[in-house]
Amino acid sequence: MVPLSFKWVSLALVAGALNALAAAPAAAQGTVRRHLVYFRDKAGTPFSVAQPQAFLSARSLTRRTRQGIAVLPRDLPVNPAYVAQIRAVTGGPQVLYTSRWFNAAVVSCDSLTLTRIMALPKVSRASTLNRSYRAPAPFTTPTQLPEPAARGTLATRAQYGPAYRQNQQIGALAMHDAGFRGDGMQIAVFDAGFPGTDTISALRPLFQEQRLASTRNFVDGGTSVYGRSDHGTNCLSTMAANKPGFFIGTAPKATFHLCITEDVYSEHPIEEANWLAAAEYADSVGVDVISSSLGYTDFDAPSVSYTYADLTGRNAISSRAATMAARVGMLVVSAAGNEGNHAWRYVSAPADADSIMSVGAVDSLGNHAVFSSYGPTADGRIKPTLSAMGQATAVLSPNGGAYRGNGTSFACPVLAGMAAGFWQANPTLTAQQVIVALRSTATQAIAPDNTLGYGIPNFVTAYNALHPTAPLATSPAAAGANDALRLYPNPIGSGLLTLVLPAALRGQPLKVRVLDARGAVVAQQQLPAADGDEASLRLAPLAKGNYICEVSTGSTRRTVKFVQQ
Repeated sequence: MVPLSFKWVSLALVAGALNALAAAPAAAQGTVRRHLVYFRDKAGTPFSVAQPQAFLSARSLTRRTRQGIAVLPRDLPVNPAYVAQIRAVTGGPQVLYTSRWFNAAVVSCDSLTLTRIMALPKVSRASTLNRSYRAPAPFTTPTQLPEPAARGTLATRAQYGPAYRQNQQIGALAMHDAGFRGDGMQIAVFDAGFPGTDTISALRPLFQEQRLASTRNFVDGGTSVYGRSDHGTNCLSTMAANKPGFFIGTAPKATFHLCITEDVYSEHPIEEANWLAAAEYADSVGVDVISSSLGYTDFDAPSVSYTYADLTGRNAISSRAATMAARVGMLVVSAAGNEGNHAWRYVSAPADADSIMSVGAVDSLGNHAVFSSYGPTADGRIKPTLSAMGQATAVLSPNGGAYRGNGTSFACPVLAGMAAGFWQANPTLTAQQVIVALRSTATQAIAPDNTLGYGIPNFVTAYNALHPTAPLATSPAAAGANDALRLYPNPIGSGLLTLVLPAALRGQPLKVRVLDARGAVVAQQQLPAADGDEASLRLAPLAKGNYICEVSTGSTRRTVKFVQQ
């Protein structure tokens, strides 16, 4: 996690769509600030929803079509004539970028020039986004440290290195073993900088395999992202690293877009506007998943901080932007926040947004990390949505070394990478259906709370719920040995389920026992020898909760966990 003195960075083409971000503004007569200027309408725009290819990429349109999402007037770029009117105002205002979704522009100018802009007939209102601008300190390229030689060929601790447990906890080992590593999926990472990404050997496959699709710097302008804070490097590594025998992330074959939106040297709403611009950029180039380990509650004076009452998902700029990103079919994954043991306590923006996946932090044993922010949102919705390993999470530093860090910032990309692989495995799902599938099969699906949300998701559990007739084994080792007991559906509702028997239990009478979470036997019966590898089991009604099904014959015994809804 970024030190608290930095504020918490939540340890977190297309012509016409976005204007290029300019360099830091030069001094003017008055103090130059950045403002979000809203327009009254999009009347007279040369763009049309009937020809979206003029402002959205083919990949973006395909993503929408696949999910039944229409291109709407909200997607149309700002009328270029309105932008030209602002640029023509006396005082030399700079339009840094525009927002399709908000029908607005981020403008850099002094207060007198802003007054002239506000007098334009097509301008409705404006809000000041920052009070100062500080250029980043020079970043020195870190010394590259030697890494241990690669070892191991299976999904073992040796192969994954220190990243083993954070992958295992959410079923990513089995996901990779089944061939789902994020191939063909595109993930945008919004953060504060990515130093070392272009030199770390564990991230070299991104460049060798041409899976770094783009870079954008919405703070300084341009495309340079290999400087500023190393927080983005840490987060990216939990997904993208791919060096067997040293470190493997949760989406080691995905394609990435790196966006700097956060300025760790100050805290003002301009960073939320940067988040908005990055989300629209991600939409325009066809991104599938946004991973954002950023959060906003307190701003530097005189910018006005949020209160808990603001966290409805409809107030903060970044939360409104996240909701819009979800509505156009992207899966938005946001760190919940690191305020669980501080006065604020609750999740931050944009984690309060509706229709996104807000991620809390747990330790390697699945216990709530004390710093992980709690829900609910101000309007009573459960947050976080899900949880993943964010305490003692393995990450890479800019010099290529691995270390462990704390923060929902790290839980967020760990889970975002698994979600990308899950979507790869289930390509007909919509982004919202991906959230539902992971949420409804997580460890607290029956009794969600505002500590862990719906709990810790697992790729295998969620996948098998969608594919009951062709389930995956619960672990790579079990899959290889064909020795695991499985059942479906899981969770169950009616009490009728099917056991998938390993070879050791086939062709002979079986004894079945069902044990509750305390280990007490709540049901048992005898089953005749099965002809094939499946046997039907009808249970009497069970109370909602977690159970273990134990099947045995002679000295051979196998168990499998299931959930009664």
